[in-house]
Order: sequence, then structure tokens, then C-alpha cells
Amino acid sequence: MADSIFRVAVVGSGPSGAYVAQELSEQAGLDTVVDVYERLPVPFGLVRYGVAPDHQRIKSIVGSLAEIFAHPRVRFLGNVQVGTDITLDELRRRYDAVVVACGASADRRLSIPGEDLPGVSSATDFVAWYSGHPDTDVDRFALTAETAVVIGLGNVALDVARMLCRTPDELRRTDVPQHVVDVLAASTVREVVIVGRRGPGHAKFSNKELGELGELSDTNVLVDPHDLTDDQDGAQQSPLTRRMLATLHRYAANTRTGTHRRTVRFAFSRTPVAIVGETSAHGLKVVRRGQGTAETEEVLPAQFCVRSVGYRGLALPGLPFDPDTGTIPHAQGRVVHGTERLAGVYVAGWIKRGPSGVIGTNKQDAATTVAAISEDRVRAVEPRRQAFEDPVLLLKERGIDAVEWSAWQRIDAAEEIEGRPLGRGRVKLHERGRMLAIASAR
Repeated sequence: MADSIFRVAVVGSGPSGAYVAQELSEQAGLDTVVDVYERLPVPFGLVRYGVAPDHQRIKSIVGSLAEIFAHPRVRFLGNVQVGTDITLDELRRRYDAVVVACGASADRRLSIPGEDLPGVSSATDFVAWYSGHPDTDVDRFALTAETAVVIGLGNVALDVARMLCRTPDELRRTDVPQHVVDVLAASTVREVVIVGRRGPGHAKFSNKELGELGELSDTNVLVDPHDLTDDQDGAQQSPLTRRMLATLHRYAANTRTGTHRRTVRFAFSRTPVAIVGETSAHGLKVVRRGQGTAETEEVLPAQFCVRSVGYRGLALPGLPFDPDTGTIPHAQGRVVHGTERLAGVYVAGWIKRGPSGVIGTNKQDAATTVAAISEDRVRAVEPRRQAFEDPVLLLKERGIDAVEWSAWQRIDAAEEIEGRPLGRGRVKLHERGRMLAIASAR
């Protein structure tokens, strides 16, 4: 006999997955329960491992996300890899609906010569390292370069530049692991060059993020005034773009003198064509586009290169995937394979629409997907499971201990304890084995 409860599995515990769980669990008059699966032992996805550690105001959203996971109709199941520990088909047999909200965790490549040289990294890897991601080696970065180049004109590029310039005291006010503080404090990087192939009017970073560079305590920010000509008509620029350009003009007029520990410099209208070096990176070759002049080549010195040109999703076993967009094909949140619907399977967040918007964008996106689920439920167009077999029992048979919410709270408390001897509010744990040991302690 089928029970009357409507059971939904959500894959991914970042904002998109959390908002889907919230929308489902709070629907009036509907007897719905939600299991949220997360491959890591800890929740919050990109908020924990993507938002810059020095952006505490944004990271404070974990408080509201935690309330979602603590809801009596929501169960958090961490340390479970869907597609490996349990298959999509196994979930479909046990739930009325499955929502994939696993984000976009891979990076886009430049596809230029030298991209695989030592000293070249993706922003995805560098951000994961300084955020204490358990899949990143502690000694992944040494930062012995003198000049770093960050390729990209988005907020993540500015995050990378800012973290490379933070003083040790500023870093200790964040929750980054101590080994990250130690490496960044000992860094020999003295100049960070932010490179974009387009002009400043086409930059994707926000004015707030741009302004934060000027607030760094021991860093000078420079912009070449000649770079501030742009092929975009000023009359067509949005108010946000005009404010951002005004900030860049202030940097261009910067006449600060004195000794600064580091310098951030912008280089617009430069297209990367190669990473220069034999055994490791020592420069970035670019083609410079000038107004009314021929293109010219130049090599920017760089012993550390970080590409920050976007994220893309990864395929999940058992689901269709569009490799060009890095997303799962769908129609209003319903997963489709060609012209066929995949019954009872839905998507939300970046894996649905691509890496766009801010954290709050996922809330409306989740509402759209849940509306499709509710519509299908009312119409009874999807086959119902016959009985509920708790997947946790299947996982235990396979030797996998799911980390439930109370176990995560033990990890959470341990991170606060970790910070006390260092005079820090919290130090993020980064070793999966240690997190699991703490989670299983009674």
C-alpha cells in the first residue's frame, strides 16, 4: 500500500536545494516530507565553499538556511554521493519526485597553450582551497610568485585578488583553516593583475565588490586611464555600470604614494592567447585591443595565473546533459531527454539555468520548479511509488553513514571550539575523516 505522504528527494544542499526544500515543506495542506542529499558531510554548498571568507554578511545567510534544514519535514543526509552511493533510479523508486539542485562545480577553461603548466590554476580550485574544501589538498598552493594574474572580470576574480592581498590580521577575522592563513601570510605575491578581454563597460563585477578593493588596508589599486575608453555608448549604460565606471575612474586618478605591501592593477581589453613558460608559468601573452589602433601583443609577467572565466555544471549518472551549456535539459523545471519527459525528475538552480544571478535568485527559481511539481501532483500525471523504503537503511547496508542534521551540528560546534585557542570565532574543519569522526561521536 502506498502511504499518503508525498516524499521528495533533493540532490544538493546549497541555496537552490534549500529553497526547494523550504517551498515544499511549507506548502499549506500538503503532506510533504523532503530528504536533502549532499555529497559532503556538511551543508550549504556554495555559501560555505564559494562565498569569499571575508564576506561575512553574505555568509550569514547560513542562519536562515539552517532553519530550513531544521524543519521537522526536512531531513539532511550528508556524506552521500548520488550516482555512486545511491543511484538516481534507486531514488526514483523510493520518492514521488527527485529534484536535482547540485549546482555548477566545474570551471570553464581558456583553451589556450600553456594552460596546464604548473603555476596555472582555476579560480574554482583556488577558492575551494582557501575555503577549506575537504576535496582540496592542504598543500595545493604555496604562493611563491611575485606577480599573480587573475583572468576574468567577474566578482569571483575580485574575490581571488582580494584574498591574495588580505593581511594576516584580516585573514584571522575569517573562518579559513589555519594552514590557509599561514600560506597567505607568507605569500611573496606583491602585484595582482586583473585581466579582461573586454573593456571596463562590459565587466561583470558589482560596484560594491570593486569598491572593496580600495578598502584593503595595505594595497594600492591602479587603473590605466587609457584603458577607460570603451566601445559601449555611455547613453546605453545601465546606472549600475555607470557607478562601476565612476569607481574605476577614481582608481585611475589615484595618486597615493608611500609603501604598500601589494598592488592590484587592472588590464582591460586584453585577450589571453597563451601562458608563457617551459617548466612553469612565467607570463601571460595577450593581444591588446586599442581604440582605432591595430592589435598588439604583449606579455604580462606572471608566475601564478588564475583563470576565472565562469562555472559549468557536471553530468549526473542517469540524467541527460547538455555539454555546451553545462546544464540538465528541462521544460519549466521538468527534466527532458530529447522530446521525452523523465517522469518525476526536476531541476533547480545553476544546473538548471547555468551560473547566473545571486543567492536570492535561487529562491524564485526554486518556486518555479516547485510549482511544476505541485501541478504534476494535482494532475496525478506521475506514477506514485508503491511504498517507502528508507534509503538510509540501504546506505547502511553499503557501509555509508549519512550525516544527519544533529551530526552536522556537532561539526558546527567543533569549528567554534577550534577557533578559541587562536582567538578566532571559528576555524573551518577541512579534513573529511575528522568531520565524519566528529559527526559519529555521541
